[in-house]
Amino acid sequence: MSTVTTPAGRLAGAPSAPARRHRLDWRLRFAALSLIWGFSFLLIKVGTGAYAPFQVTLGRLLFGTAVLAAAMAVRREGLPRGVRVWGHLTVAAFLLNALPFSLFAYAELTIPSTLAGICNATSPLWGMALSLIALSEDRPTRVRVAGLGLGFLGVLTVLGAWQGFHGLDATGTALALLGSLSYPIGWIYVRRTLAGTGDSHLSMTGAQLLLATVQLAVVTPLFTTLPTRVSFGPLLAIAALGALGTGLAVLLQYGLVAEVGPTTAQMVTYFIPVIATAAGVALLGETLTWSTPVGAAIVLTGAALTQLRPKPRPTSRP
Repeated sequence: MSTVTTPAGRLAGAPSAPARRHRLDWRLRFAALSLIWGFSFLLIKVGTGAYAPFQVTLGRLLFGTAVLAAAMAVRREGLPRGVRVWGHLTVAAFLLNALPFSLFAYAELTIPSTLAGICNATSPLWGMALSLIALSEDRPTRVRVAGLGLGFLGVLTVLGAWQGFHGLDATGTALALLGSLSYPIGWIYVRRTLAGTGDSHLSMTGAQLLLATVQLAVVTPLFTTLPTRVSFGPLLAIAALGALGTGLAVLLQYGLVAEVGPTTAQMVTYFIPVIATAAGVALLGETLTWSTPVGAAIVLTGAALTQLRPKPRPTSRP
């Protein structure tokens, strides 16, 4: 569910921020971020039970943008300037927010939240495969290529390929995988176009979410109608999804990256499908076959291997 980070772990255009001391230990904030993003798939499922997927995404973005706007006001930070920056942020908002959020919402109309959470975990796999093509400095190694193959073997295990994908909704699963693919495409785009802008992470992220909200505000009325009645339970789920899963989570992630570094902060990715699966089974009564946890473990192992990079060779001194 990462929405604004690059494969390096932070927004490409943001300068490195000095670590701030927090009263709350970083491990507790790491656990909170894992729980928030892990439960996001359950909240999407609850929200789409009463509202159209585009409406869920629009509500999510509205509440998430409000949280970041409040944080910007507290820190007295303004929005970035420059037509070029806003143009690139518009594309980033589509690839990292509007598109994947909508795809996951539509996917969960027909697939369980547990499967959506596991599909989300394939994002590092897509990211490595794309970076080998698009980023010349990202060189493959045997271990990373093996991790890529292992990860996609795990996806096939989750989907039950040996039994012909029996009982699987192909459309919903494809939408979830496309949503996961959208994140690394957005990361690479941001890394190529918004590096070195000089604007803060919070400023760039706030503008990005604002633009994504505008995009959904334009699209939603074209494809949905107003609900005949207000369902407060799903509405609260959407509010929590936006305020916590999009707004607060971004602030937590930014703080973790600044304090413990992107590598440690990025480890949250491997806890999300575990929590999403536990939440879906325990709270929504979703069924769980042996292939789901086994395949998820293989996916996470492969994803972890793709993130390993060779240690730099020591330079010989004359």
